[in-house]
Amino acid sequence: MIAAPVGFQCPECVAGAAASMPQVTTVAGGAPISKPAVTYALIGINVAIFALQFAVGVNAVAGDWGMWPVGIAVGGEWWRLVTAAFLHGSFLHVAFNMYVLFALGPTLERILGHGRYLTLYLLAALGGGVASYVFSDIRTVSVGASGAIFGLMGALVVAGRRLRYDITQVLILLGINVAIGFFSPGVDWRAHLGGLVTGGVVAAIMVFPDKRHRKAVQTGGLIAVVLVLAALTMWRTGQIQDLLAPLGQISV
Repeated sequence: MIAAPVGFQCPECVAGAAASMPQVTTVAGGAPISKPAVTYALIGINVAIFALQFAVGVNAVAGDWGMWPVGIAVGGEWWRLVTAAFLHGSFLHVAFNMYVLFALGPTLERILGHGRYLTLYLLAALGGGVASYVFSDIRTVSVGASGAIFGLMGALVVAGRRLRYDITQVLILLGINVAIGFFSPGVDWRAHLGGLVTGGVVAAIMVFPDKRHRKAVQTGGLIAVVLVLAALTMWRTGQIQDLLAPLGQISV
């Protein structure tokens, strides 16, 4: 099993990155919010699921619900692309990811509003899962919220540019984590980059359109993102099925 943790966890750096983004009301078309309820709910869900994992067996649950290419392509277990993002490999793994979510999530939630923020998180998680599915060894089992977390960092960079905030510390945090992901064994850097790219694209769709065309651009843009991820998934599925076809019926 490959965990997908955020590789670098300097509390001062994460806190500094969050502090560099002023607390603002939504700019993406939603109602202003005062409490980042979605962020807190996501943290609670991730922690609760890990507690269940720990009670049942961390590796057993990961094997049943983690991102496993053969299970997806041959077994039709598409849910693994998303459920993997709510599983973790250890206490340290879930603690690190939830710390970054707690530090960075509220700012984005206030910028985007509850609904758009949740959409961003889930699409970044899906983007990380799809990237891991497309580029990982088919025997890999990967878990972790890091695709979604990297998506938040990518979104903060995009939103910061749009709102003319100082995003230097976010870029430093992001750069170090991307680099460590490539050089640390057991880290699913594919999920990191997939979540990062998806989060940045989704954030751009949400924060750049003007008010007159915002709804149409956001709706069309998000549909396009989902279609691209679906197309990549279908392509990889066909590739894996062709690879395994000579072996006959595969038991998953």
